[in-house]
Amino acid sequence: MTAATAAAGDGSGARRFVPPPRAAVDPQVFGHPVFAGLRDVRDLLEGPEWPSIAALEARLALPGKQLVEQDARLLADGLHYEARIAQGRIATRADNWHDLFNALVWAHYPQLKQALNAQQCRHIEAMPPGQRNRAQAALTQFDETGVIVRVRDHTLLAAWDVHDWCALFESRHWLSGDIAIAAVFGHALMEQALLPGRRLVGKCVVVHGKADDTCVDAVTAAIAEGRAVTDPLQLRPLPLAGVPGWHERQDADFYADAAYFRPLRAGRQYPPPLHGAM
Repeated sequence: MTAATAAAGDGSGARRFVPPPRAAVDPQVFGHPVFAGLRDVRDLLEGPEWPSIAALEARLALPGKQLVEQDARLLADGLHYEARIAQGRIATRADNWHDLFNALVWAHYPQLKQALNAQQCRHIEAMPPGQRNRAQAALTQFDETGVIVRVRDHTLLAAWDVHDWCALFESRHWLSGDIAIAAVFGHALMEQALLPGRRLVGKCVVVHGKADDTCVDAVTAAIAEGRAVTDPLQLRPLPLAGVPGWHERQDADFYADAAYFRPLRAGRQYPPPLHGAM
């Protein structure tokens, strides 16, 4: 989704996030784990000059898709953003962090993005004009702030189920690989991470598996088949600053901040993990 929904992700409400100007971003920011999947295109993020839409299109070469500049002439076709993608054209604003990250995620996870688009189009066709259902909201949240988490130890899911953040974020679990971030997918999360120290919240799909790529494949298949991301309540919130090594200060007082590490809401339940190839 390249709409301006960048307020999602930090749990702060509906305030629209305003990213810093390109020239104000310290290149060291891109060393944060949020950007780990973009290491091979880091040159497109650093430096004072924006890559043009044409340069992005040539560099990324998306299969079956074309990046096209979003301007008044393009929008005159009256198509929904998602319907235009289904026709092969991804509307992209020039000199725009949000849309740059969206394009880079398309290049890195094209099948997952395609599955989201197909489901969005299916629901758009089924809904009256101007109305959205809960599945569309879930798909948008995952597109903007999605994270895929790989787990091997189901006791960690029990801790997550009740928002026992101290147990979930014990460093030994993350160091041993019992739990890991398989993919940061949401481009709005990346945009917000341009501000160092910003405490982000990912909306997660969890996969029981051993390899990151098979976890991504499992999520792609589940979305394509309508088995996952059909309601916002299915997405597990994860305060990403709590992941060991993802924030500079992670002492007891930090994890005790209930405004960020929120307690479980009464009646909230999460789905079991998907299963990836073992």
